[in-house]
Amino acid sequence: MIIKEWNEEDRPREKLFFKGRMALSEAELLAILIGSGNKRDSALGISRKVLSETGHNLTVLSRISIKNLMMIRGIGKAKAAVIIAALELGRRRRTENVIEKMKLSSSGSVFDLMQPLIGELDHEEFWILLLNNANKMKFKWRLSVGGITATLVDVRLIYKKALEHGATSIILCHNHPSGNLQPSQSDIMLTKKVIKGGGILDIKVLDHIIVTECAYYSFADEGNL
Repeated sequence: MIIKEWNEEDRPREKLFFKGRMALSEAELLAILIGSGNKRDSALGISRKVLSETGHNLTVLSRISIKNLMMIRGIGKAKAAVIIAALELGRRRRTENVIEKMKLSSSGSVFDLMQPLIGELDHEEFWILLLNNANKMKFKWRLSVGGITATLVDVRLIYKKALEHGATSIILCHNHPSGNLQPSQSDIMLTKKVIKGGGILDIKVLDHIIVTECAYYSFADEGNL
């Protein structure tokens, strides 16, 4: 049976209206995004295939590429785009909630902010967080994008941006796609170089956070600043 032939209360969209979002399974929520099925499968059937292909793990689904998503039978370019867009909105909402509710006063709060942005990437990115004297973030900025093992960082650009935004302190942040939390020798040398530059400009480096998918390393917590 196609979804239109189901009892109205069993259709995902109608179920959402009548019973609320918490009443829907993950497959039903995904079926609403997919919208329509095909001759072989209903939207719900296709959504179950998508979840099956990703081990019924929404984190895995959030990392799937649009190309791989389109390899699942029943998912074309339009459906794939809607799913990817919805997952990205959820990721960005999580980031905004952290910004609104948390003052960046601990390494954990920085990890909560940055993990959704860089924790699951397959390449390195280097970000700068610019703070005021109350440790509230004024601006976050992706300084550079690199490869699997490294990314280039220009210290002059860091302080140019900090001065533009009137920051009194900064936090350095980058990811390790390998999952290795330990800082490399170049990470340590760069941190010392940035701290030295900040001393001249009276801009304090509060921390350097290395982010992986599930954990982080803090230079400040480890006494390495």
